[in-house]
This record gives sequence, C-alpha cells and structure tokens, in this order.
Amino acid sequence: MWLYLIHIEKLPEGVYLATSDDVSGLVAQGRTVTETMDIARDVAKKLLEAQAERQEDLNLPPVGDSVDFSLVVGL
Repeated sequence: MWLYLIHIEKLPEGVYLATSDDVSGLVAQGRTVTETMDIARDVAKKLLEAQAERQEDLNLPPVGDSVDFSLVVGL
C-alpha cells in the first residue's frame, strides 16, 4: 500500500475532478466526491501497476500504522 495525495475540485458543470502531483497522469472525474475518489483510486492503481511493470521507481511513501485524512463536511 502507498499513501498519496489527490486534489479534488468541483467544476462549473457540477462534476468533480481529481488530480495528483504524487501520481503522474492521474485524472479522474465523477458525479460525487465519493465516486471521484473511487475512480481516482482505480486509476492510480492502474498507473502504479504500469510503472512497476516498466520497473520505474514509484517514489511513494508506504502507509504506516496511522494515516491522517482531511474530512470535508458541508452544511
């Protein structure tokens, strides 16, 4: 497992777009934040698997025993 950061923004069209500086090429779009995160996870996995197959260095820190996450709550 690896820990990486993604950035999610709401587009004017009402959908969400995820990108990452940690995983080159990661772009994912969904109707909700949850859907976008799920798609981003799948895309990241495929990108990282492809890099590993090409024996490229992933340069991602492993996940430790605890992880901090941001929680966004809208009212």
